[in-house]
Amino acid sequence: MSILGFLIPLALLMGLVGLGAFFWAMKSGQFEDLDGAANRILIEEEDEEDQR
Repeated sequence: MSILGFLIPLALLMGLVGLGAFFWAMKSGQFEDLDGAANRILIEEEDEEDQR
C-alpha cells in the first residue's frame, strides 16, 4: 500500500504536466488552422510542376 503513496502523486503530477502542455499549445496557436494542413495536401501547386 505504500506504493500508492508514490504512484498517486506521480499520476497527478503527470496529469498536471499534460494539462500545462495542452494550455501552452492552445496559447501558442497550435490548433488555429486544423483544416488548412488537411486541405493543403490535396491542392496541387503549379509552381512545383514548373521546377521539375
